[in-house]
Amino acid sequence: MTKLRLAIVGAGPAGIYAADILLKAEKEFDVSIDLFEQLPAPYGLVRYGVAPDHPRIKGIITALREVLDTGRIRLFGNVLYGRDITLADLKKHYNAVIFSTGAIRDADLDIPGIDLDGSYGAADFVSWYDGHPDVPREWPLDAKEVAVIGNGNVALDVARMLAKHADDLLPTEIPANVYEGLKASPVTDVHVFGRRGPMQVKFTPLELRELGELRDVDMIVHEEDFDYDEASRNAIATNKQVLVIDRVFTQWRARETGAASRRLHLHFFARPAEVLGEDGAVSGFRWERTEPDGEGGVRGTGEYREIPIQALYRAVGYFGSPLDGIPFDEKRGVIPNREGQVLGDDDQPLPAVYATGWIKRGPVGLIGHTKSDAMETIRHVIHDQSSWWTPAEPDEESVVTLLSERGIEFTNLSGWHKLDEHEQALGAPHGRARIKVVARDEMVRASNRP
Repeated sequence: MTKLRLAIVGAGPAGIYAADILLKAEKEFDVSIDLFEQLPAPYGLVRYGVAPDHPRIKGIITALREVLDTGRIRLFGNVLYGRDITLADLKKHYNAVIFSTGAIRDADLDIPGIDLDGSYGAADFVSWYDGHPDVPREWPLDAKEVAVIGNGNVALDVARMLAKHADDLLPTEIPANVYEGLKASPVTDVHVFGRRGPMQVKFTPLELRELGELRDVDMIVHEEDFDYDEASRNAIATNKQVLVIDRVFTQWRARETGAASRRLHLHFFARPAEVLGEDGAVSGFRWERTEPDGEGGVRGTGEYREIPIQALYRAVGYFGSPLDGIPFDEKRGVIPNREGQVLGDDDQPLPAVYATGWIKRGPVGLIGHTKSDAMETIRHVIHDQSSWWTPAEPDEESVVTLLSERGIEFTNLSGWHKLDEHEQALGAPHGRARIKVVARDEMVRASNRP
């Protein structure tokens, strides 16, 4: 029987789901799958992009682990595509490759002052508080007043982590350096800004409701934002999620405020205009008041407002990164593709090269979208058998030999289990489920111990 040797670059949900779907699909060939991940641990943004106080979402890891633990997929962690293993290497050892490298950079926000000291991308901050091994251990948390630009779940995560008291994060897997940093933060006010109205937000009701449950944090909303137009009233009447969001806001509007030591302000109809600076550092934020345009969008009113801040986080979306030897759409931050088939300069599919997840379609959608995305890509992998590569060295051990000869200190699935147990052991004396290991060398050492 024909055998498909498949490489998948990226061991987050997109890559793992693609592997699982291929193994379960009806096909007329056998399959051998190797997952390559640049970090020593798998799971991508589920491990490094979900706030530590979201254990329900992290439950996805259980499902992903079950896929890996079938024993039908090999994991090579701490292996960077383009440096440790190349496209030429993949062609030599595999019949095809799927890129599922996600999107981890911040999208740009093109307004004056965005590059001042104290202006940050939300993705970098998320990586810091999630203990990503490739970001600095320290984060400058010296601002009393902070702005967060965006109305999606990431914006709310960032705002919640900034406003939440550090001691309330201790039951989570928060790394020690992150706890110490947040504990020392002098923050009193976090302001979240969105261009459109409260009924057009992109975050989920669950995310919003969690904000209102923060201890010793007042939720501040402004009555002028709740004079609904016809489109907003229709959204409440026809969309259950919007109805729940409206109910949450209605409850907050009735609350008494003023007793808490911290405040989280939500500003709607606010188009970012400028980050104000003093001596090269963030000192304020200027925005234009908007209004509904009657067509589902907003227009500027010409009214500008300002508040003092000392730090700003832009959470206006994630953006993909180019990959060595693979076409890349610089405007959209994705690999150009047609239903997962990677397209060359002539707009024709490249033989045996595929994409799935956010690097395929952009940083939109939830886990369910990732599964359907992978199914589409895998369908083409199966049907494109005639255009697969013919590897010169398809033997499974040849890849292990290649990495070893190059001195790559890679980790494997057994190593991830060891690291997982090590993190749980670190947390046990403190009554915590785990304490996440941050340093890459420590992760590798724990993974590769006898």
